[in-house]
Amino acid sequence: MSRSIAWPLGDRVGVGARTLWTLHAGSTGDPVLFLPGAGSFGLDYYRVYDLIKEHSTPILYDRAGTGWSEDVALPRTLDEVTDEIVDLLSALGVESTVALVGHSLGGAYAQRFAQRFPDRVARLVLIDPLHQDWDDFMPPELQFGQAAATDNPQLPELPAEAIDQIQTAMETAFRGFPTEIGEVVLDRHMSAERFPVGFQEGLNATQLLEELRQGGSLPEVPIHIISATGTDAQQRLFVPEELLGQQIEGSERLYDSIARKHSRVERITVPNASHANLPMVRPDVIAAAVAPVMPNHQQR
Repeated sequence: MSRSIAWPLGDRVGVGARTLWTLHAGSTGDPVLFLPGAGSFGLDYYRVYDLIKEHSTPILYDRAGTGWSEDVALPRTLDEVTDEIVDLLSALGVESTVALVGHSLGGAYAQRFAQRFPDRVARLVLIDPLHQDWDDFMPPELQFGQAAATDNPQLPELPAEAIDQIQTAMETAFRGFPTEIGEVVLDRHMSAERFPVGFQEGLNATQLLEELRQGGSLPEVPIHIISATGTDAQQRLFVPEELLGQQIEGSERLYDSIARKHSRVERITVPNASHANLPMVRPDVIAAAVAPVMPNHQQR
């Protein structure tokens, strides 16, 4: 398979014992490392990358087992992934502090990295992040503690109609991307190799929450917590409408609670985006949250 078909831009680099896909640019200010949610790819953030690359040093990457990176057994612990992040930064020659942008499960990775390596973190931008107090704010049906993990992760069988709905939702999310990027990324998302990954990466969510609980406090750095209160057809496939409303209401209370516990938190709620598509459809919101680490870039 040629490089142009395999991935539209970026390169695979040796990181520890594996090869990982990455794309980075610029040399201004603290590097900005993007940590996608479960099953998501670095290029899902291409529109944010494009907005900030002239004024910052954005780094997109695919975790092992996702996107165009080398496969790995899933799920993994927070420490396994944050060790990978340390190795990635070393491979890229990044020695300065970094701004971490973490979405959903990626938000848990960002928080754990900050717990373990507080002196390396300049800023946290957490987008609908997984958080140790999640179950305290959710109805029983949506608590991770109610779901037992399995040692043999398999994607539940979905009818063809459901898969078509997921594809349509993702096509909508990637509509604002350059065609030569959006189409290739969408195809990779829907491929047999990568479609199950979003389910597999989160199978040990209860363990991940406990890792965060035992990990200590976050450093006193600026934190943005961005949440989406819209919904999409993909979400409604897995969560009934009534429960989805309770989930959003509960997560809003959770993120407000987190903000009250930290002195340097800004809360941003985005009504015209969903949990899954916020990084793709509102890159301006994420770019503005990163803006304070970018010289000569005025926050909108």
